[in-house]
Amino acid sequence: MSRTEAAEFLVAEGAKCGMTVYLVARTIATWEDGMTSWPQARYRRLLHRVTDRTVEELGFTPPARRVGVAAEPAAGRQVGQGGEVVPRRSILLGAGAAVLTTAVPAADHLRPALGQDHLRALLEIEQQLYAQDRDHGSADLGQQATNALHTAYSWLAEGRYGAGLGRELHTATGMLSVAAGWLALDAGRPADARSLYTEALANARQADDPGLEAHAFACLSLLAHATGRPREAVTTAQVAQRAASGLGSPRWLALLAMREARGWALQGDRTLAEQALVRAYELYARGPQDADPQWLAFFVPAELSGLESLCRADLGQHDRAVAGAEQAVMLFGSGHPRNRALYTADVALHHTRQARPDLDAATDAAHRALVHLPDVRSERLIRSLRDIAGALQSHGEVRCVSAYLDSYRAAVRAA
Repeated sequence: MSRTEAAEFLVAEGAKCGMTVYLVARTIATWEDGMTSWPQARYRRLLHRVTDRTVEELGFTPPARRVGVAAEPAAGRQVGQGGEVVPRRSILLGAGAAVLTTAVPAADHLRPALGQDHLRALLEIEQQLYAQDRDHGSADLGQQATNALHTAYSWLAEGRYGAGLGRELHTATGMLSVAAGWLALDAGRPADARSLYTEALANARQADDPGLEAHAFACLSLLAHATGRPREAVTTAQVAQRAASGLGSPRWLALLAMREARGWALQGDRTLAEQALVRAYELYARGPQDADPQWLAFFVPAELSGLESLCRADLGQHDRAVAGAEQAVMLFGSGHPRNRALYTADVALHHTRQARPDLDAATDAAHRALVHLPDVRSERLIRSLRDIAGALQSHGEVRCVSAYLDSYRAAVRAA
């Protein structure tokens, strides 16, 4: 069976034995890919019923307590009750996750009455995921996003709520799907990201929410650029701009113009890329508005400069790309550690890709990016550092390059 067929089959089998389950292809994907090591009890019962095998025989692993040693906990971790070592981000996400967990129906036949507390729980989880990604990177957050999203869909499928709250729940679920999609893209799973962004679009239509629709199309534009589909990057960015045109947020439109500029840049169309960049800066200069969505808080001047630097790199303008990325790092100051690390790595990459690579400047920036590695857990950062090492490999006889490569290997092993 395909994943979609498997999901439909399990839903039908569950209905035959009086079990209400909500399964989609993405759920099956998380099982097959190992993202979910231990499904919820209802799914374990259903899988056993239809396969006549235990879930362990199907390859799932029950959760095990990790007992901490008497030594000082590692950085970024805290010791919980019973000596269990708990990642710090898990503690920080714990409050919202606990609300979600306690509100899940306790039995298959119950249909809980949903209210504003459920809506706030979804919104809180979404905000915490973005905050943790901004400060520490996306690694280890994917499973938490998947669990929260699954709970949201369970509420939509099984809960009791009015039409107004239903639209709000669909919007919140769609925003959570966007967040999960971003984490999947950052982790190098573009197929999962596309599925999640498509789910966000479906929720936008059900909620009649143009803001969510614009957000999902903007993310699809970013995904298209990341996967080498520049024409799709342009068209989805243009669709997003039409959806967001009446929302009263010039900065939202500025970000979408940047998405379009990257698509033109990847196609090598300098004229249209420049036009989109100018439009983005003009819109951004209109300043913040009350209509700006909360998630747009990341789009600070440093990010504007950093996004332009990526367009310059796509156009082969590596000198200007270096300047833009350095400006982004400087403007971020001490905030946004994840973005600072990524743009610092970009500085190194731009130096290596110049017509005459500046090895001293490249290795200096690469060393600065490595400093972030213990605290910023991002697959995208790891990939950037790997690209830097690959670009420098042919210059291994140069002293500064040799020293950096040694530091890179040690840092990656430690991470």
